[in-house]
Amino acid sequence: MYIWRTLLHHPFRLLLTVSGLALCIVLILFILGVYHGVATGSVDYVRKSAADIWILQANTNNIMRGTSVLPASFCDKIRKDRRIASVDPVLMLFTNIEIGNERTTALLTGYTAGAMGGPPVISSGRELRTDGEIVLDQAFARKHDIGVGQCVRIRGDSLAVVGLSSGTNAFVTQYAFVTLAYQQSILEVPNLASFFIVRLVPGSSVSAVMHDINRKFPERVSTFSHAAFLENNIAEVEAGIVPLFFAIALIGGIVLSIILSLILSVNILERRNDYAVMKIIGAPSAYLRRSVVLQSLLLASLSEVVGLLLLHPIIAMIESVTPELAAVVTFQHVVLITGAVITLSTISGLLASTRVRRILPVEVFT
Repeated sequence: MYIWRTLLHHPFRLLLTVSGLALCIVLILFILGVYHGVATGSVDYVRKSAADIWILQANTNNIMRGTSVLPASFCDKIRKDRRIASVDPVLMLFTNIEIGNERTTALLTGYTAGAMGGPPVISSGRELRTDGEIVLDQAFARKHDIGVGQCVRIRGDSLAVVGLSSGTNAFVTQYAFVTLAYQQSILEVPNLASFFIVRLVPGSSVSAVMHDINRKFPERVSTFSHAAFLENNIAEVEAGIVPLFFAIALIGGIVLSIILSLILSVNILERRNDYAVMKIIGAPSAYLRRSVVLQSLLLASLSEVVGLLLLHPIIAMIESVTPELAAVVTFQHVVLITGAVITLSTISGLLASTRVRRILPVEVFT
């Protein structure tokens, strides 16, 4: 009860403290959610493919930050292997898309309609059928207020939006899908591919086919199993954004600790006489320090509850303004942050409790 009375003695201060701490917790959870959303969305194109083998230009091992250009004619030579069920070329390049009077950039991905290399998931509409059609990422479409049935322009060509895709938001850019024939037609150098997606006949050895492809095109291509290629792309995503997200989350945690320590220190200074009286009547030092730590834990617990209540409305508001920031907060994130908040609040309470030791019992008479 004493702890509650201490906190409620200044209700406005309690409100400001809980609000500040709750926003710190929301910030950290949001950063974790954005990281998870980016890490998932950036590689879903690879993860959800039915490929057995990926073939890229030599010395390239990913499509996140790697550049790969291959002759499309390689496809016919690869198909001659009877262990290969299908080989589908895909061509990727950054392209300006005109939406009304606005011009924006997307990662335009050309693939053969009905083959591998298309959108991992169609969330609205349908896949491509002809050259005059395009599938846009759903976050891209929300950002530019465009939907199925409308048209966009690329280099003067009008393309009908026939579908919206999910799992194609790479944070800094979004995928858009057109037919391979149209993609190749807008290049000055035709008949190119960025990579080939290979599916094997059931029972064929992935390593043996990869070995034969590398031998057929010495120092021209790099081949990867699906699992290895997925890991390469995940590693590229994490190398690019993990340090940034970690730094922001760390700053949020430091701010949370500083706010707690300051508030607890102010409470101790305001109640010096109370602590002096308790020392005179024989209250153990451990009990006094424990009361400060309990205050810290109580403040942190209230703040986390408020933060969790505010989290989804705040995320919805942010995503309505910037749809490309897709935050996916999981139960594991909440558990992780709960543990971090308990640890930080305990440390803050212990640091603040050192002030109690400086209070002398005789101060009650001053």
